[in-house]
Amino acid sequence: MHRPMTFPSPAGIRLDGPLGRALAASQSAHLGQFIRDETSPPIALFCPEHTRHNHEGDWYGEHAGKWLCAAARAVERTQDAELKSSLRRVADYLISVQERDGYLGTYAPERRFMCRQVAGPRAWDGAPAKRTWDVWVHSYLILGLLEAGRVLAHPACIAAARKIADLCWQTFSTGKIDITTLGNHHGLSATILLDPAVELYLVTREPRYLELARLILQQASDAPALKLLPQALAGTDAAFIGTGKAYQLSWNLVGLVKLHRATGELSYLQAVLKVWENIRQHHLTLGGGPWGGVAHRSREVFNPPGFFSPYGYVETCSTFSWIQLNRELLALTGEAKYADEIEKSAYNDLLGAQASAGDNWCYYSFPNGRRVFTTYWRCCKSSGPWALEELPAIAYGLTAAGGIAVNLFSPGHATVTTPRAGAVRLDQATRYPFDGTIRITVRPERSTPFALSLRIPGWAEQATVQVNDGAKNPGTPGTYAALERTWQAGDVITLRLPMPPKLHRQINRNVQESRAPDGSPVAQEVLRFEYAAITRGPLVYSTGLIDGFKVEETIRLPADPAAALELLEAPAGGEAPAVRLNLGYRPPLTFLPYYEAGGRADGTWRLTWLQVAPD
Repeated sequence: MHRPMTFPSPAGIRLDGPLGRALAASQSAHLGQFIRDETSPPIALFCPEHTRHNHEGDWYGEHAGKWLCAAARAVERTQDAELKSSLRRVADYLISVQERDGYLGTYAPERRFMCRQVAGPRAWDGAPAKRTWDVWVHSYLILGLLEAGRVLAHPACIAAARKIADLCWQTFSTGKIDITTLGNHHGLSATILLDPAVELYLVTREPRYLELARLILQQASDAPALKLLPQALAGTDAAFIGTGKAYQLSWNLVGLVKLHRATGELSYLQAVLKVWENIRQHHLTLGGGPWGGVAHRSREVFNPPGFFSPYGYVETCSTFSWIQLNRELLALTGEAKYADEIEKSAYNDLLGAQASAGDNWCYYSFPNGRRVFTTYWRCCKSSGPWALEELPAIAYGLTAAGGIAVNLFSPGHATVTTPRAGAVRLDQATRYPFDGTIRITVRPERSTPFALSLRIPGWAEQATVQVNDGAKNPGTPGTYAALERTWQAGDVITLRLPMPPKLHRQINRNVQESRAPDGSPVAQEVLRFEYAAITRGPLVYSTGLIDGFKVEETIRLPADPAAALELLEAPAGGEAPAVRLNLGYRPPLTFLPYYEAGGRADGTWRLTWLQVAPD
């Protein structure tokens, strides 16, 4: 049974610890610097003098919408006056350059999405003859204007978003232009308009926008090379839907969840859940990022199922859209597994892509590979900050029954308003994710019974929950422990999540199947590599260059591998305990959390998976 939840405003939520530091660094070094006003390069792209002659076919205009979303969340969360001023100025500038028909892109008139694109040979990734990211840019602008309008209480932003959607409806409803012809990856890069179309409907309740969403889904499902809904319902592996582009596919699924929420159509949710389970089972790194790109023409698409390589790519944008998809499913169902995925992605592949100063991001991250910060215009430079701004609100939920759910653990505090108890303040005293003891002090505005539900992570075997000095009750991994009582100011919940280091094994094997002359099946294993990696609680652990210079290492594991793992004090200047791997035949190897392993500077090496010697 689904138990929906809503997420509170981030205004009453403060995250400290690694997530809090990442948010603060991002706000000061990126959101406050990357865009300030209409002269900032990502906004100057929208100047009419530029767009009139711009025949570039790339995505650069997306930064405007992404920044509006992330900056609006940060303003709501912190009430930063300078950032709020920039948000209003940028939004007003974009509104001022919007054309009368609603167009608000960066392309010259003959390259705009309202024009039929010149036919030509399709590229391997299903791109039109001329690259176009025009629908993509407008999709982010709709979302950005909606967020800015909500936070600033600025109706002109909502009106501008509506004008974009009205233009899209006029363009695609005539039957003359199919949206799948306006984006690469067999249309996935344009059909992402599904999400902002539904979001605009949920904000305005204008039926035309719901019809636009249905039209987009219909065209995406009818396109022979995409067949989005039929393939998802049939259980097609994510690698084979369109081109298997991780970022765009996840974003389409976000829109499909919202369309289910708006219409109640069960098949939409069924389709999403099938693809979600496939991605979780076959297409995530140990650190929760969607990955692929090994031995493939694109670095950003899923590999075929069953293929493993420690050198696979994680695009930070894919981590961002995966977090958003799990946010939507968590809100819809209230199931702990979606919060588990958000936590894993956030503490590992998301933090692991950010520079410690907050001013830069990795475009690609690798379980085994070099940390490489990206260039100015790359998409991930804006996706990372927005992904971080998703986390404060997701950390807590309001359940349909009037209770509170604690979805993410982090030092800090939150004030959440409930129908029964009024404003409830929750203080988390913990060193999580480095320690599994979490003490939550509950201070309701008025004493009244309600349920306070704590997520028990899927990895947390032998977890216990205790209220004040009462009995320690077991918590079931992968569920919420629901504590129903009359809460008094000063009640303390103690959650203990054991965090022993854990060794993971992964086998990459290739089996050739054929038939003998008599027709009987023959299977022969022709390739087999085994790898080992370490986690502790929600954190993936990695090491740097082996012996100071080797980028990989083959190891022999002892008969009892778990006994070879030793927990150490945090190194000088650090806060995360280290894990030592004692192999006996060579000096021990020391591991730290993935996001900081090897140092957080550009060019440093991280090694997560070590190859295991064959028996």
